[in-house]
Amino acid sequence: MSSSKDSFGARGTLEVGDDSYEIYRLSAVPGTEKLPYSLKILAENLLRTEDGSNITEDHVTALAEWDPSAEPNTEIQFTPARVIMQDFTGVPCIVDLATMREAFTDLGGDPDKVNPLAPAELVIDHSVITDVFGTPDAFERNVDFEYQRNGERYQFLRWGQGAFNDFKVVPPGTGIVHQVNIEHLARVVFDRDGVAYPDTCVGTDSHTTMVNGLGVLGWGVGGIEAEAAMLGQPVSMLIPRVVGFKLTGEIPAGATATDVVLTITQQLRKHGVVGKFVEFYGEGVGAVPLANRATIGNMSPEFGSTAAIFPIDDETIRYLKLTGRSAKQLALVEAYAKEQGLWHDPSREPTFSEYLELDLSTVVPSIAGPKRPQDRIALSESKESFRGTITDYVVPDNCEDELESFPGSDAPGSRVGDAQPNGQEPVDAPESDERPHKRVPVTMSNGTETELDHGAVVIASITSCTNTSNPSVMLGAALLARNAVDKGLRTKPWVKTSMAPGSKVVTDYYEKAELWPYLNELGYNLVGYGCTTCIGNSGPLPEEVSKAVNDHDLSVVSVLSGNRNFEGRINPDVKMNYLASPPLVIAYALAGTMDFDFDAEPLGQDSQGNDVFLKDIWPSSQEIQEVMDASITEEMFTKDYADVFAGDHRWTSLPTPEGQTFEWDAESTYVRKPPYFDGMQMDPEPVSDITGARVLALLGDSVTTDHISPAGAIKPGTPAAQYLDEHGIERKDYNSFGSRRGNHEVMIRGTFANIRLRNQLLDDVSGGYTRDFTADGEQAFIYDAAQHYAEQGTPLVVLAGKEYGSGSSRDWAAKGTALLGVKAVIVESFERIHRSNLIGMGVVPLQFPEGENAESLGLDGTETFDISGITELNEGRTPRTVKVTATKTDGGTVEFDAVVRIDTPGEAEYYRNGGILQYVLRSMARS
Repeated sequence: MSSSKDSFGARGTLEVGDDSYEIYRLSAVPGTEKLPYSLKILAENLLRTEDGSNITEDHVTALAEWDPSAEPNTEIQFTPARVIMQDFTGVPCIVDLATMREAFTDLGGDPDKVNPLAPAELVIDHSVITDVFGTPDAFERNVDFEYQRNGERYQFLRWGQGAFNDFKVVPPGTGIVHQVNIEHLARVVFDRDGVAYPDTCVGTDSHTTMVNGLGVLGWGVGGIEAEAAMLGQPVSMLIPRVVGFKLTGEIPAGATATDVVLTITQQLRKHGVVGKFVEFYGEGVGAVPLANRATIGNMSPEFGSTAAIFPIDDETIRYLKLTGRSAKQLALVEAYAKEQGLWHDPSREPTFSEYLELDLSTVVPSIAGPKRPQDRIALSESKESFRGTITDYVVPDNCEDELESFPGSDAPGSRVGDAQPNGQEPVDAPESDERPHKRVPVTMSNGTETELDHGAVVIASITSCTNTSNPSVMLGAALLARNAVDKGLRTKPWVKTSMAPGSKVVTDYYEKAELWPYLNELGYNLVGYGCTTCIGNSGPLPEEVSKAVNDHDLSVVSVLSGNRNFEGRINPDVKMNYLASPPLVIAYALAGTMDFDFDAEPLGQDSQGNDVFLKDIWPSSQEIQEVMDASITEEMFTKDYADVFAGDHRWTSLPTPEGQTFEWDAESTYVRKPPYFDGMQMDPEPVSDITGARVLALLGDSVTTDHISPAGAIKPGTPAAQYLDEHGIERKDYNSFGSRRGNHEVMIRGTFANIRLRNQLLDDVSGGYTRDFTADGEQAFIYDAAQHYAEQGTPLVVLAGKEYGSGSSRDWAAKGTALLGVKAVIVESFERIHRSNLIGMGVVPLQFPEGENAESLGLDGTETFDISGITELNEGRTPRTVKVTATKTDGGTVEFDAVVRIDTPGEAEYYRNGGILQYVLRSMARS
């Protein structure tokens, strides 16, 4: 998309070798040379897309005159160069595009006109589940299961790949979207129709920010916004504050890139960077390997920033060359970056809004958990931390009589895995080692007799592109595995181990370094190229382990090399989840418990009976670097990505529908036509105030999109399971919510149904339940209650606390909220993506007055709510506040002015139209 105005005369030509490109020179706009790197990218974007209406000369000037100290108040329209998707969030995007084709036809348009206007690429990486692990055939079997479960979805995506222009699909079994993005899809500098410009992107996954490590500005948006971006709609945003983050020093021996990023996450979350850009600068940046930059960028959602970007420099070019980009592309990236002032020059420090610094030499080995990625724990303090936390997850039984029969911590049998006295019933007992135990005998399927206790590590998974994209930690893990095997160590029998790299290149360099046999020996066989454990696709625990955990209510642990560890996310049997580097994941598999001090306790004994400690098997930084240098080649990337969109025999043999519009299968339980456009007219209905609304859920602080949006396994007996039962789906074929995101009927039934959600309308009840005031306030499933309210024409509201909607950018957190009949969400504060997604689905986001919340206002959720003042939007104004009146059962009222969080004129247009897609369709029809 090129400028139709060019008020600054910025259009010019860049010669690179024998090639000539049209560019929009930033030097034409005084002031842009002082901007941070990320804002230069935005400035070029506005220059190139200036049209005199949506994007004006004033917008460019406002960016050039950016005041670092000011609070964001200037709206701009950012037009991303491309959209990237994963299949969980991508399938509903393509479902909606297919539905829009039909709706466009109903409005008198040509369905073939509904196409992505910006390149859109989808990587199928979220559907493989770790059903099989620890065996040589685990990968093949898991992919077979994946196709059996998801054949309908994959057929639909293959149809989309053929039906839509500028839409490509990377088939299953290839890699994780963000790793494929940095290793292959990212251009860094685009060349399209002879115009060169910075590669920018939005993605339907919050960890899209991983590409920031390459100098590509991009971030996660809801699927709703991504669809609009695909259709040429700019992303409405405020010019942000930019936090300058200076890196100095070097990572010390024994610490890893994962430890660095957990330290940065804790530091930035504490500082407060929600809604801001973070930009790394200074002399130390050039020494940060690209893989480490990508790992840091990946975790941007965990510390809350919109983006966390590194500038382009020699290291960027080195990585692009290593990963097989063409010589022509390398030349363009370097020439363009230098021409536009985007090449890193540490001697010229821009002015930032805020400043932070980290001396990398202070980083220590760390983990984070048990439920938030920012809760970093130094590894040396992990045992003490676990003991302080386990009491939050365990309610000791009244078992004083049995206490004497348990040994103290210094006695034999005091650690997980040691023998229990015969006939002793498992009990919770606070022992002299100051933490509760409940020792449960378990016989594994292979006949091994062992024992589980609170704190047992039942999942130790190397997963997620956060770390599997980083050869230093991946080879560190493999070398640690080799050293452990050589010392005779083995992982504990109750630990579910898995290796799920983010691309086939990892497999290649493991093979070249001859390290696979050691990983396999410890149970780290390849299980799939996908997100697996990090997104809840950990698969079931071994049946005997799961039974012991559930029968005796054990509080057990997962350790994973991912970026997310929210409650209920990883596995329904696991209450505590810790993030760790790949080497530490294996270390915990060897230890078998979180109640472990790696400095003081041996992991086992060698063949001579000598104690083996973690330090004895930890590989040196020098050895890791030597193996990296010897085992990773450019040819690996060019080979693995040579035909990345082709797929294997499973993909190519899928029967694929054809035609401009999709033939919906009325019996499908995976892909169904959603109701968003049913009855839609060319002109939207005026917005109305909300009267007589009931509270669907009264929630606390830090309610994440994981709590709201359907994710993970579908639990028998729940509304979603009942729907599948009614459609003849057997329990073994339920699959996950993520795999069924293309079916709104399943997803509505799973909204607000996370097993850890606590609706304060009920006492001590977790899960998707509420009080149904159409049935005298009786406890009911949230979905069932919502249907009863809908039958009576009663609108709904949700009340909550701080940081509402943090976490993954799940569009279904907003779609499900809207389809349940929720008209307003009133909270203390929102996180960015979910707030905008609510508007995109026609739900108004409101905030309590500063310093107030439901509790301080005396609201208990039994009230009836009236919200007035919203109708100002019909007059082209966005009210700053609206009046909320909550009427109690005794007739008393609570009144307050809620802040309207429709932050930009663009968002107001979306809300007036009933949602962003309705706005886009009407705009297309009018043009």
